[in-house]
Amino acid sequence: MSYWTEKVAVVTGASSGLGRQIATALAADGASVVLAARDSTPLDAAAAELAQSASRVIPVVADVTSQEQVDRLVQHTIDEFGRLDALVNCVGVSSRGRAIDTSPDDFARSMDINLLSSVRCTRAAAPHLLQARGHLVNIGSLSGKTASRYLGAYPASKFALTAYTQQLRLELGPEGLHVLLVLPGPIARDDAGFRYADQAADLPATARQPGGGVKLKGIDPRKLAGRILRACERRRAELIVPGRARLLFALQQLSPRLGDWILRRMT
Repeated sequence: MSYWTEKVAVVTGASSGLGRQIATALAADGASVVLAARDSTPLDAAAAELAQSASRVIPVVADVTSQEQVDRLVQHTIDEFGRLDALVNCVGVSSRGRAIDTSPDDFARSMDINLLSSVRCTRAAAPHLLQARGHLVNIGSLSGKTASRYLGAYPASKFALTAYTQQLRLELGPEGLHVLLVLPGPIARDDAGFRYADQAADLPATARQPGGGVKLKGIDPRKLAGRILRACERRRAELIVPGRARLLFALQQLSPRLGDWILRRMT
């Protein structure tokens, strides 16, 4: 029997990309999964695909920038299943632009989606997760440990998520909640290299590439989803992909100038 059999998980941003792959992996391992996303059409398509598994899969339309809708999402989960064992905060937005040209409104939008959405969902789900001694998973980014050029407000918002996740780990870990921060590089996707064409029109060509041109191979979201589940089972604190990025993080702390030099060489 799988570790996830009879457990209940909520995955936000579950209609596409990594969120959808995490939901798929959870359902395949026997968990009941509540899929949450803002747009009903791709959400229903994802739910229909996952419904082929033996697990219960429920789609819930929810905008995680609304506390009311987040509260309703969590309450719907409890009404349906009576428990909540895992919350995966996978909603996020990235961008391109010079930091000096990025407006306060752009920073606020990125913070709302990349940080405050996780704050809303976590606060709503925490009592149930603590009761189950369950799992809180925040999907961050390599940019949450070290910034890169031309990513606009994205690194600042992901740095904030990293700090928030560490606070939760320190405060709620002793109460039994497992808190996992996932820090992946660029995820492989069909529109890689094209999705930021408009935002990066006045930037160097590398800014249009995944991760702002970072010299890393796109990560297979299916494989990453499996690694996230295994990291939960082992109750790890962080999952960094690729693992060699840890060396850059350490060097950046020891010598910011050296870290910046390496970043310029890597992007």
